[in-house]
Amino acid sequence: MDTAHDAPRKPRRRRRIIIASTLAVALSLGGGAAWAMDRYLIQHVSISDVSEYEAENSETAGAITETTNATVTDTTYSSDQADITISTVTTGSGDDTVTYYVADVTLTDATALRSAFAGDAFGTNITETTSEIAEDNNAIFAINGDYYGFRDTGIVIRNGVVYRDEGAREGLVFYTDGTVEVYDETSTTADELLADGAWNTLSFGPAIVVDGQIVDGIEDVEIDTNFGNHSIQGDQPRTLVGVIDDNHLVFVVIDGRDTGYSKGATLTEAAEIMISLGATTAYNLDGGGSSTMYFNGEVINQPSNGGERGTSDILYIAGSSA
Repeated sequence: MDTAHDAPRKPRRRRRIIIASTLAVALSLGGGAAWAMDRYLIQHVSISDVSEYEAENSETAGAITETTNATVTDTTYSSDQADITISTVTTGSGDDTVTYYVADVTLTDATALRSAFAGDAFGTNITETTSEIAEDNNAIFAINGDYYGFRDTGIVIRNGVVYRDEGAREGLVFYTDGTVEVYDETSTTADELLADGAWNTLSFGPAIVVDGQIVDGIEDVEIDTNFGNHSIQGDQPRTLVGVIDDNHLVFVVIDGRDTGYSKGATLTEAAEIMISLGATTAYNLDGGGSSTMYFNGEVINQPSNGGERGTSDILYIAGSSA
């Protein structure tokens, strides 16, 4: 690959990130409240210009070219980098109705699936909506990511650059050769993954399908059951990533908390949906009010908060520059 080639960039719509320097106010609330506010509410920016940082640190980023030839309809997108087909599925009736949105994605190059951070910044508690981040990155398609910014653990590799190396849970890694694997973060390091060709990692979970089978015990798994987070069990809105084959992925957003339209899904029900779509591996991402699918300039699902909820990151495929 010619790493000296720099693709033209679309001008970014900059948003001012307000770093709350009002910790003194929080401290007046008392020790526990002040700690919680600082940990979960106040923005902490570690890298303020991720685009520049990745251009300087990724061996692969410079070789990526923008899509110039593409066709798009209400439900499809085709370019020299990716083919996307969007479908909507409704099952059941009455209180048992479930509605979900499927993006079947075939990539020509695995690096066409990219990640982007809210505000083009890396840190904690930095959020924008999925559609805002998507628009800032000229995305034709996007889903919410793993909300890395809610926590300070997990291995975070994005677009071939290491941002965090604090293995804590079961992760998902996308490699530049088009393969995708579930892995134990605590048994490796970010540098080792990068040396093996890691392009993006996700740190949420759990894995719900492995080798084409529903993973045992997924209804008992808890993710980040610390202050400010909730159980992922029961009928919930879901965002899911599935692997059908090398460079053939399926992304699913299941709506929920809306009786008669969509009740959501348990992890087992989500796994069954992914298997029905041909996924041999499937992984659960941040869900609930965060679950969002964006395509061709619009949010196509119905987020359970009545509108989009801010998140820290997205997975996306860039659209045509022409």
